[in-house]
Amino acid sequence: MKITKAVKAILSNYESDNPGTKANLARILMQGQLGGTGKLIILPVDQGFEHGPARSFAVNEPAYDPHYHFQIAIDAGLSAYAAPLGMIEAGADTFAGQIPTILKVNSSNSWATSINQAVTGTVDDALRLGCSAIGFTIYPGADDVFDMMEEIREMSAEAKSVGIATVIWSYPRGGNLSKDGELALDVGAYAAHMAALLGAHIIKVKLPTAHIEQKDAQKAYEKLDSSTQAKRVAHVVKSCFNGRRIVVFSGGAAKGADAVYQDARDIRDGGGNGSIIGRNTFQRPRDEAMAMLGKLVNIYKGKE
Repeated sequence: MKITKAVKAILSNYESDNPGTKANLARILMQGQLGGTGKLIILPVDQGFEHGPARSFAVNEPAYDPHYHFQIAIDAGLSAYAAPLGMIEAGADTFAGQIPTILKVNSSNSWATSINQAVTGTVDDALRLGCSAIGFTIYPGADDVFDMMEEIREMSAEAKSVGIATVIWSYPRGGNLSKDGELALDVGAYAAHMAALLGAHIIKVKLPTAHIEQKDAQKAYEKLDSSTQAKRVAHVVKSCFNGRRIVVFSGGAAKGADAVYQDARDIRDGGGNGSIIGRNTFQRPRDEAMAMLGKLVNIYKGKE
């Protein structure tokens, strides 16, 4: 595998990491149709834990099978596949070496009343299964966020020591945040920055709106042009060490295809590294999902 200049430039931003960790980042960055471009599309399938199997898969019944998701990620030429322990275990042997995997090591469910997640996988699991990275969710704003931060500090240090990268899902909610505030530009940029400060190699956040939630931050945002989604993406990227960290944006709830494509164009034009898109693909019939992923690849290549 010959590493491109674009990927070498990204890897050079991770100055403290050992060759094993950089090799696993390179595996993700060099994989699939976007390999070598510095752009990524990752398929995450943790929704069964978060929302339940029927809400996640009944609309497209083949998606109940973990092999279905591995195969889509491979056939579409995606950068990586992210899932909880059981999903990856269910296809680890059949698909070994065919797609980089990210083990989601904490999870919640739709019945929980507290804003928190349980640790459901380990670094040893990631090593055993040949994963390139672990993935972990934090909820900035939640009462339990400091426990989550301490958990990922320990797990990330362990992962880095054995050459495995860390992906942090940083989703603001809880505390004094309003519902609009969860997607506010200032809050999203702050959440992304916290993930960078916690040592994430790849940061996953939601696309921000133009709303400014924090009164203390409003003056700082007065002169910032946040009139377009691409400009808001650029601000989030800047908040991640001036673009020295890989930032991908969540696809969110199911939406129309045109909205998915426009999100990708805005991520691309704002300097984001790509999309981590689950329900908007696997809840569609396979042929539609493949067509959508192919178009997203072309968008990130600047062809559409």
